[in-house]
Amino acid sequence: MKIGIIGMPNVGKSTLFQVLTKKQVDTSNYPFATIDPNVGVVQVPDERLNQLASLSRSKKIVPAVIEFVDIAGLVKGAAEGEGLGNQFLSHIREVDAICHVVRAFESTGIAHVMDKPDPLRDIEIIKTELELKDLETTTKIKEKIFKDAGAGKKEAMQPQLLAFKPALLVFNISAKSNLASSLNIPNSISLDISQENDVSAMSEKERKELGIESQLPKLIKAAYELLGLITFFTTGEDETRAWTIPSGSTAKRAGRAIHSDFEEKFIRADVVFWEKLIEAGGWSKARELGRLSSQGKDYMVKDGDVIEFKI
Repeated sequence: MKIGIIGMPNVGKSTLFQVLTKKQVDTSNYPFATIDPNVGVVQVPDERLNQLASLSRSKKIVPAVIEFVDIAGLVKGAAEGEGLGNQFLSHIREVDAICHVVRAFESTGIAHVMDKPDPLRDIEIIKTELELKDLETTTKIKEKIFKDAGAGKKEAMQPQLLAFKPALLVFNISAKSNLASSLNIPNSISLDISQENDVSAMSEKERKELGIESQLPKLIKAAYELLGLITFFTTGEDETRAWTIPSGSTAKRAGRAIHSDFEEKFIRADVVFWEKLIEAGGWSKARELGRLSSQGKDYMVKDGDVIEFKI
């Protein structure tokens, strides 16, 4: 599952990508420093994983991951090709969700393509360009999609449209300037990306001494939820692993996340919520205390379930 980091040029997209993925990218202070999208894999922070690994004395810990894609800046007129806009908009089509970075600080040292930042205006510009591209798309294939006039055809069209992608707004603020402080917009968080960049270069000891805590885990978790994903766990001496599945998945579907054979050969699943397993002190005790249940293929997996599959 991929999340595209989008926004206008010089708003902090590539710096955010660099901090998230620990990959060096061009963060130059000029428009379109990024042309081809950069892709990086990011681990999803989850303290439950560490607690389960400690319980099982696991040799290995495998976290859930999501991919972030650094997409070049969009400008007004992008849908008509301005600033290589058509190329960049096509990159957005390939991701599952959008992380829209909006500059919400003033600085004379960092250029802004619209002269100065205005979060609401800048959000609207990007939104409009996505909608204009969608209009172009629907116009081109309208005859093909709607010739049967079937509801299924219309619904099949929606995943191809940019405006239908789940979106998270990230207001890039600074300690001295926060233009988003008075805004109350759903699915949004504020982040000092420059500070996060500085924090990422510090050792854990330095961060503790300065009392600085990264806000990136909050962003990563919000992005994970944006994709409509949940996590279940497997745990044992060899490894404790977080598995990613869509919310609303059955136990049979969850088995497929581990191996395609699990879905076909599924017999049952022994399930216990992660907290109950830790409270019990292990699988055997959880079974004795009645905290473990045997579930069939139609069981709806909950976020935080620990599962042993029987095949």
